[in-house]
Amino acid sequence: MIRDIALGQYIPGKSFIHRMDPRVKIALTFLFIIFLFVANGYVGMGVMVALVLAVLLLSRIPLKQYFKSLKAIIFVVAFTSILNLFYGSGRVLVQIGFMQITEGGVNRAVFITIRIVCLMLLSAALTFTTSPTALTDAIERLLRPLKVFHVKVHEIAMMMTIALRFVPTLLEETDKIMSAQKARGADMESGGFMQRVKALIPILIPLFVSAFRRAYDLAMAMECRCYHGGEGRTRMKVLKAGKSDVAVTVFSLLLCVGIVLLNIYLPGAVR
Repeated sequence: MIRDIALGQYIPGKSFIHRMDPRVKIALTFLFIIFLFVANGYVGMGVMVALVLAVLLLSRIPLKQYFKSLKAIIFVVAFTSILNLFYGSGRVLVQIGFMQITEGGVNRAVFITIRIVCLMLLSAALTFTTSPTALTDAIERLLRPLKVFHVKVHEIAMMMTIALRFVPTLLEETDKIMSAQKARGADMESGGFMQRVKALIPILIPLFVSAFRRAYDLAMAMECRCYHGGEGRTRMKVLKAGKSDVAVTVFSLLLCVGIVLLNIYLPGAVR
């Protein structure tokens, strides 16, 4: 399961999504995530799901690459969905003691499942199609207005990108440490909950040591290259939004207006 987590990976390509301005991609990703929770009807949610599928297809990245990363959150999705079954109003479908599953609870469970899955797929599409360097530049440009308040925008963008970039590295390191511990006879799959938690201690300690060592090596490498933040630095590639980025932005805004209208004229199913 550790190997299936794909968050933070970048897959080079020449698709339309790859060529989009990273600032536009980040802004639209946040906008779509917001409207995933704004849509409260099946028609509006169906439009959002269709949009997510269109993004996945336009990225020209194999769908199995997206869906295999969902294995890591199956438990979270299932637990959240089951929990939401017992919250809601409307006609009672199943009565289990003092708990009851209502029509509104089923709607809530379906909607929360779709929202979590779509959120993960959109986030994966952003990292799959945008290089860490482009992400850093885009985040810095988007946060530039905060410089008025003396916020160190470049440092924040750099830290966020480095953290995202090291997710697959640390997951790979975790997998190696687990394999090494199992080869030494460690049992991590049997026993009760507390026994499994205790079995993780021989994994967490070397993982933290490795993470601090990597952080120290990275800091030393940046100092050796005379890195002193973003002041006076130039960029090899200057971000420029093209006509296609403007067209996608206008289409997305019109789509968001359509979602709001659907909420008004087609009342939501979640109660």
